Amino acid sequence: MKKELLHSCPELIDYINEIGFLPLLPMGIPGWSAEECVDEDCQYTPLAEGGWEWPLWKWKGAILQESGCAYGKFFDRKAAFISREWWPDFCNYRRSVCPRPAEGSIEESILDILRAEGSLITRELRAACGFTGTKMRSKFDAYLTRLEMGGYIVTEDFVYPHDRHGREYGWGWSLLTTPEALFGKEACHPERTPQESYERLTAHFRKILPDPSGRLYDFLLK
Repeated sequence: MKKELLHSCPELIDYINEIGFLPLLPMGIPGWSAEECVDEDCQYTPLAEGGWEWPLWKWKGAILQESGCAYGKFFDRKAAFISREWWPDFCNYRRSVCPRPAEGSIEESILDILRAEGSLITRELRAACGFTGTKMRSKFDAYLTRLEMGGYIVTEDFVYPHDRHGREYGWGWSLLTTPEALFGKEACHPERTPQESYERLTAHFRKILPDPSGRLYDFLLK
Protein backbone atom coordinates (compact mmCIF):
# COMPACT_ATOMS: atom_id res chain seq x y z
CA MET A 1 0.00 0.00 0.00
CA LYS A 2 1.03 3.59 -0.62
CA LYS A 3 3.01 4.97 2.32
CA GLU A 4 3.05 8.62 1.24
CA LEU A 5 -0.27 10.35 0.59
CA LEU A 6 -1.01 11.59 -2.92
CA HIS A 7 -1.89 15.20 -3.62
CA SER A 8 -2.83 15.43 -7.29
CA CYS A 9 -4.59 13.67 -10.14
CA PRO A 10 -1.31 12.93 -12.03
CA GLU A 11 0.12 11.31 -8.91
CA LEU A 12 -2.96 9.10 -8.58
CA ILE A 13 -2.74 8.12 -12.25
CA ASP A 14 0.87 7.05 -11.75
CA TYR A 15 -0.16 5.01 -8.71
CA ILE A 16 -2.99 3.26 -10.56
CA ASN A 17 -0.56 2.29 -13.32
CA GLU A 18 1.91 1.09 -10.69
CA ILE A 19 -0.49 -0.99 -8.59
CA GLY A 20 -2.76 -2.11 -11.44
CA PHE A 21 -5.98 -2.39 -9.44
CA LEU A 22 -7.40 0.29 -7.14
CA PRO A 23 -10.97 0.70 -5.82
CA LEU A 24 -12.24 4.27 -5.65
CA LEU A 25 -13.60 3.98 -2.10
CA PRO A 26 -12.67 1.70 0.84
CA MET A 27 -13.97 -1.85 0.61
CA GLY A 28 -12.64 -3.37 3.81
CA ILE A 29 -9.03 -3.97 2.78
CA PRO A 30 -6.97 -1.39 4.71
CA GLY A 31 -5.16 1.10 2.49
CA TRP A 32 -6.45 -0.35 -0.78
CA SER A 33 -8.51 2.50 -2.24
CA ALA A 34 -7.96 5.84 -3.92
CA GLU A 35 -9.69 7.59 -1.03
CA GLU A 36 -7.25 6.13 1.48
CA CYS A 37 -4.26 7.04 -0.71
CA VAL A 38 -4.94 10.76 -1.11
CA ASP A 39 -4.39 13.63 1.29
CA GLU A 40 -7.39 14.84 3.31
CA ASP A 41 -7.56 17.98 1.14
CA CYS A 42 -8.61 15.72 -1.75
CA GLN A 43 -11.42 13.98 0.13
CA TYR A 44 -15.08 14.82 0.61
CA THR A 45 -15.67 18.07 2.49
CA PRO A 46 -19.13 19.57 3.13
CA LEU A 47 -19.17 23.35 2.83
CA ALA A 48 -20.62 25.62 5.53
CA GLU A 49 -22.67 27.54 2.97
CA GLY A 50 -24.00 24.33 1.45
CA GLY A 51 -22.70 22.02 -1.23
CA TRP A 52 -19.45 20.07 -1.11
CA GLU A 53 -15.90 19.82 -2.36
CA TRP A 54 -14.44 16.46 -3.38
CA PRO A 55 -11.39 16.70 -5.65
CA LEU A 56 -10.97 12.92 -5.81
CA TRP A 57 -14.49 12.49 -7.17
CA LYS A 58 -13.90 15.16 -9.83
CA TRP A 59 -10.63 13.53 -10.92
CA LYS A 60 -12.38 10.39 -12.16
CA GLY A 61 -13.00 11.64 -15.68
CA ALA A 62 -9.48 13.02 -16.05
CA ILE A 63 -8.03 9.73 -14.82
CA LEU A 64 -9.92 7.80 -17.50
CA GLN A 65 -9.04 10.23 -20.28
CA GLU A 66 -5.37 10.60 -19.41
CA SER A 67 -4.48 7.09 -18.24
CA GLY A 68 -6.66 4.98 -20.52
CA CYS A 69 -7.53 2.70 -17.60
CA ALA A 70 -10.81 0.86 -17.11
CA TYR A 71 -13.37 1.94 -14.53
CA GLY A 72 -16.47 0.15 -13.33
CA LYS A 73 -17.97 -1.98 -10.59
CA PHE A 74 -15.41 -4.75 -10.75
CA PHE A 75 -14.88 -5.98 -7.17
CA ASP A 76 -17.80 -7.03 -4.98
CA ARG A 77 -20.05 -4.66 -7.00
CA LYS A 78 -17.86 -1.69 -6.02
CA ALA A 79 -16.18 0.75 -8.40
CA ALA A 80 -12.48 0.40 -9.16
CA PHE A 81 -9.79 1.43 -11.63
CA ILE A 82 -7.88 -1.23 -13.59
CA SER A 83 -4.78 -0.22 -15.54
CA ARG A 84 -4.55 -0.91 -19.27
CA GLU A 85 -1.73 -3.35 -18.56
CA TRP A 86 -3.96 -5.58 -16.43
CA TRP A 87 -7.33 -5.14 -18.12
CA PRO A 88 -6.82 -7.94 -20.72
CA ASP A 89 -6.18 -10.61 -18.08
CA PHE A 90 -8.96 -9.36 -15.82
CA CYS A 91 -11.45 -9.30 -18.69
CA ASN A 92 -10.31 -12.69 -19.99
CA TYR A 93 -10.75 -14.44 -16.65
CA ARG A 94 -13.86 -12.63 -15.43
CA ARG A 95 -15.75 -13.37 -18.64
CA SER A 96 -14.94 -17.05 -18.17
CA VAL A 97 -16.77 -17.08 -14.82
CA CYS A 98 -19.50 -14.63 -15.92
CA PRO A 99 -20.64 -16.10 -19.26
CA ARG A 100 -21.94 -13.98 -22.11
CA PRO A 101 -25.56 -12.87 -21.53
CA ALA A 102 -28.18 -15.27 -22.82
CA GLU A 103 -29.95 -14.60 -26.09
CA GLY A 104 -33.07 -12.51 -25.53
CA SER A 105 -32.01 -11.40 -22.06
CA ILE A 106 -32.14 -7.83 -20.82
CA GLU A 107 -28.34 -7.87 -20.47
CA GLU A 108 -28.01 -8.80 -24.16
CA SER A 109 -30.35 -5.94 -25.10
CA ILE A 110 -28.23 -3.51 -23.09
CA LEU A 111 -25.08 -4.63 -24.90
CA ASP A 112 -26.78 -4.51 -28.31
CA ILE A 113 -27.88 -0.93 -27.70
CA LEU A 114 -24.42 0.12 -26.54
CA ARG A 115 -22.80 -1.49 -29.56
CA ALA A 116 -25.20 0.35 -31.85
CA GLU A 117 -24.88 3.72 -30.12
CA GLY A 118 -21.22 3.54 -29.12
CA SER A 119 -21.78 5.05 -25.68
CA LEU A 120 -24.67 6.39 -23.62
CA ILE A 121 -25.04 7.98 -20.23
CA THR A 122 -26.84 5.73 -17.75
CA ARG A 123 -30.23 7.44 -17.89
CA GLU A 124 -30.25 7.43 -21.72
CA LEU A 125 -29.41 3.74 -21.77
CA ARG A 126 -32.10 3.03 -19.18
CA ALA A 127 -34.69 4.84 -21.30
CA ALA A 128 -33.55 3.06 -24.47
CA CYS A 129 -34.12 -0.27 -22.70
CA GLY A 130 -37.61 0.74 -21.59
CA PHE A 131 -36.89 1.04 -17.87
CA THR A 132 -38.84 4.26 -17.45
CA GLY A 133 -41.45 3.35 -14.87
CA THR A 134 -41.56 3.85 -11.13
CA LYS A 135 -38.74 2.14 -9.21
CA MET A 136 -37.10 1.01 -12.46
CA ARG A 137 -33.78 2.70 -11.76
CA SER A 138 -32.55 0.26 -9.11
CA LYS A 139 -33.70 -2.75 -11.15
CA PHE A 140 -31.83 -1.50 -14.20
CA ASP A 141 -28.72 -0.68 -12.18
CA ALA A 142 -28.60 -4.31 -11.05
CA TYR A 143 -28.33 -5.44 -14.68
CA LEU A 144 -25.58 -2.90 -15.33
CA THR A 145 -23.65 -4.04 -12.26
CA ARG A 146 -23.74 -7.67 -13.43
CA LEU A 147 -22.41 -6.63 -16.83
CA GLU A 148 -19.66 -4.53 -15.27
CA MET A 149 -18.68 -7.36 -12.93
CA GLY A 150 -18.50 -9.63 -15.97
CA GLY A 151 -16.18 -7.27 -17.85
CA TYR A 152 -18.76 -6.47 -20.54
CA ILE A 153 -19.33 -2.77 -19.74
CA VAL A 154 -16.98 0.00 -18.60
CA THR A 155 -17.27 3.73 -17.95
CA GLU A 156 -15.74 5.83 -20.70
CA ASP A 157 -16.10 9.21 -18.99
CA PHE A 158 -18.36 11.27 -16.74
CA VAL A 159 -20.85 13.83 -18.02
CA TYR A 160 -21.98 16.75 -15.84
CA PRO A 161 -24.96 19.08 -16.24
CA HIS A 162 -24.21 22.81 -16.39
CA ASP A 163 -25.91 25.70 -14.61
CA ARG A 164 -26.96 28.92 -16.34
CA HIS A 165 -23.42 30.24 -15.93
CA GLY A 166 -21.96 27.24 -17.74
CA ARG A 167 -20.50 25.70 -14.60
CA GLU A 168 -20.61 21.96 -13.99
CA TYR A 169 -22.54 20.76 -10.96
CA GLY A 170 -23.84 17.59 -9.34
CA TRP A 171 -22.41 14.08 -9.08
CA GLY A 172 -22.17 13.48 -12.81
CA TRP A 173 -23.47 10.67 -15.03
CA SER A 174 -21.46 7.66 -16.12
CA LEU A 175 -20.91 7.49 -19.88
CA LEU A 176 -21.08 3.75 -20.51
CA THR A 177 -19.60 1.75 -23.36
CA THR A 178 -18.17 -1.69 -24.11
CA PRO A 179 -14.46 -2.33 -23.50
CA GLU A 180 -14.17 -3.50 -27.12
CA ALA A 181 -15.29 -0.06 -28.30
CA LEU A 182 -13.04 1.75 -25.83
CA PHE A 183 -9.88 -0.37 -25.93
CA GLY A 184 -10.23 -2.53 -29.02
CA LYS A 185 -11.15 -6.20 -29.36
CA GLU A 186 -7.57 -7.40 -28.84
CA ALA A 187 -7.47 -5.83 -25.36
CA CYS A 188 -10.34 -8.09 -24.28
CA HIS A 189 -9.05 -11.31 -25.82
CA PRO A 190 -5.39 -11.89 -24.89
CA GLU A 191 -3.61 -14.92 -26.27
CA ARG A 192 -3.88 -16.73 -22.94
CA THR A 193 -6.38 -19.13 -21.45
CA PRO A 194 -8.61 -17.86 -18.62
CA GLN A 195 -6.64 -20.10 -16.24
CA GLU A 196 -3.36 -18.52 -17.34
CA SER A 197 -4.88 -15.09 -16.79
CA TYR A 198 -6.08 -16.18 -13.35
CA GLU A 199 -2.60 -17.29 -12.39
CA ARG A 200 -1.11 -14.00 -13.56
CA LEU A 201 -3.75 -12.05 -11.62
CA THR A 202 -3.29 -13.96 -8.38
CA ALA A 203 0.49 -13.64 -8.61
CA HIS A 204 0.10 -9.88 -8.94
CA PHE A 205 -2.42 -9.67 -6.09
CA ARG A 206 0.01 -11.54 -3.85
CA LYS A 207 2.45 -8.69 -4.41
CA ILE A 208 0.05 -5.83 -3.74
CA LEU A 209 -2.31 -7.52 -1.22
CA PRO A 210 -0.41 -10.20 0.73
CA ASP A 211 -2.78 -12.88 2.05
CA PRO A 212 -1.30 -16.20 3.20
CA SER A 213 -4.68 -17.96 2.93
CA GLY A 214 -5.30 -16.90 -0.67
CA ARG A 215 -9.02 -16.57 0.06
CA LEU A 216 -8.91 -12.82 -0.63
CA TYR A 217 -7.92 -13.36 -4.25
CA ASP A 218 -10.77 -15.79 -4.89
CA PHE A 219 -13.15 -13.28 -3.31
CA LEU A 220 -11.90 -10.45 -5.54
CA LEU A 221 -11.91 -12.46 -8.75
CA LYS A 222 -15.11 -14.48 -8.34
